[in-house]
Amino acid sequence: MAQITRICRYPVKGLSVDDVDRVDLAVGQGMPFDRRWAIAHGSTSFDPTDPKHLPKTSYLQLMQHERLATLQAEFSDKDETLTLMRDGRQVAKGNLSLPIGRSLIEQFLSAWGKAEINGTPKIVTTDGPELSDCGLPVLSLINLATVRDIERVARKPIDPLRFRGNIYVDDMPAWSEFDLVGKAVRAGGTTLQGLARIDRCGATNVNPETAERDMQMPKVLQSGFGHVDCGIYLSVTGAGTIEVGNIVGEDSDGDR
Repeated sequence: MAQITRICRYPVKGLSVDDVDRVDLAVGQGMPFDRRWAIAHGSTSFDPTDPKHLPKTSYLQLMQHERLATLQAEFSDKDETLTLMRDGRQVAKGNLSLPIGRSLIEQFLSAWGKAEINGTPKIVTTDGPELSDCGLPVLSLINLATVRDIERVARKPIDPLRFRGNIYVDDMPAWSEFDLVGKAVRAGGTTLQGLARIDRCGATNVNPETAERDMQMPKVLQSGFGHVDCGIYLSVTGAGTIEVGNIVGEDSDGDR
């Protein structure tokens, strides 16, 4: 059976990963703090009192702004503070729950990315899933065996974080995660429902370590496998806790 090897969240859309060892999941919700905030262009119209799902181009993201990968983001969920580091040095810090804290981060980003940001950047937030790429309260699962098979075709190492997944699993056959779509899934103390395969965009072309656009991942997938998919989306159907080391597999007793 597959085993969870890593659990990840991305508190600010487009910025670096935040690893957690365990997380409590609620029915109909995504991972807590995952894509809770985003960096909107100054020209983006976003109403926090009536949030709407907008195209990813409304925000800074790796598909267009690969330089984001040069920033290391450290997040504390205890006080919702974000610290930005560059080359090991702190360059900005602010409490994302407070206007003054967001302003401190925005001021840095405005100077750092003025050549590629439309207007003064704004950090926006919502308690819902509107800031995710698909606009739904989902988790994403990446099979490391699948990543290794993509490496075989690409003939180069691939950092699994290119796919910005929430749950990374191993010890299951390559591509067999697609078989979980439409099925009930047991993961640790929770139950999930496989929803859909994830089609990949140009954000996966960016190396998360070097910030270089050093691959054409959608083309690699299309030429090697006849599609541009990697990973699956799941919804939470039974509340519970998942931890690194938990087993993941089809729930034979679950609803279909």
